[in-house]
Amino acid sequence: MPTEPEERYPEAPEEEHPGEEEPSAEDQRTAVTVLVALAANLVIAVAKVVGGLFAASPALLSEAAHSVADSLNEVFLLASLKRSRRKPDSRHPFGYGKERYFWSLLAAVGIFVMGGCFSFFQGIEAFRSEGSESHTGYLVGLAVLGVALLAEGASLVRALLQVRDAAKAAGRGMLRQLRAGDDPALRTVLAEDSTACLGVVFALVGMALHMVTHQVVYEACASLLIGVLLVYVAYQLAKESRGQLIGEAVDPALRRDIRGFLDGEPEIDAVTTLLTMRMGTRSTLVAARVDLVGGLDSEEVEEVLVRIKQEVTRRWPLADQVFLDVTEATVHDRIRAAGERRHLDAAVAAEAQADRES
Repeated sequence: MPTEPEERYPEAPEEEHPGEEEPSAEDQRTAVTVLVALAANLVIAVAKVVGGLFAASPALLSEAAHSVADSLNEVFLLASLKRSRRKPDSRHPFGYGKERYFWSLLAAVGIFVMGGCFSFFQGIEAFRSEGSESHTGYLVGLAVLGVALLAEGASLVRALLQVRDAAKAAGRGMLRQLRAGDDPALRTVLAEDSTACLGVVFALVGMALHMVTHQVVYEACASLLIGVLLVYVAYQLAKESRGQLIGEAVDPALRRDIRGFLDGEPEIDAVTTLLTMRMGTRSTLVAARVDLVGGLDSEEVEEVLVRIKQEVTRRWPLADQVFLDVTEATVHDRIRAAGERRHLDAAVAAEAQADRES
């Protein structure tokens, strides 16, 4: 008796590997800035470790831990630049843009653990010791810190120049550009270089006072101040990364512009809700509930929605994920939408005032 052929089902497709997007010009500049900071920190870290051990300086060893932490963080940031460019796939349909925020969070943790905690340890140990440095040790330590200040300052200048150029391109002041946090890798490098320069100043002052007074308490205080500085910076960076990982809206000016465009479309009677979320440095999700004018059939509604989505992406290329939900607006919805518009106008005016003051 002939048997029926065994029914075969198609195999599930393998996980796709879509590759990476080409790095933008801004990403390439950020990568160079991170590499410059990495090279500076590696050289400085070795010099500080050798000088700190030779001079038996707690402040200099604290700065060495700071430079080692910064070097590791730069590796994290380089990884974030590469991994965030991976294209969307079936498991991550919105892409990998938030990799930037995750690795920036790890960098903040590295600053806290390797830099801040070790600085506190060195400061406490210095308070408990009664050692004294030799004259040669003073000179070696101060020379190392002087070279470190020059190197960190050069890296800081490059990061500031990139922030200035990005602020000009975005049409806003440098302080607002820093608060916007469009590029977490650049913001982290800038924070590291700034704290490194200030930390070197603390260490220089502590070592100089120790040399003059022969009291190690000054270097101990310098180590503790460096620790406090690093913990504060780590907290601020972690807070920013946390907000971006959870889901953060784009700046009020862009939200107001998108809402104004939607309100101005003749087929839209009311925009009841506008939600945005940054999916990365080059990707933004825009979701809006709109009430269309009456008299449109189903085909016209579809054509209108497609046209509006395309126009939003054309005007704001970062808004690459646009979703429009057609709903009937109630009186309550219209009142709430008017309040949101007033809130956006006030927020944009406040930012413009802050730019003028800065």
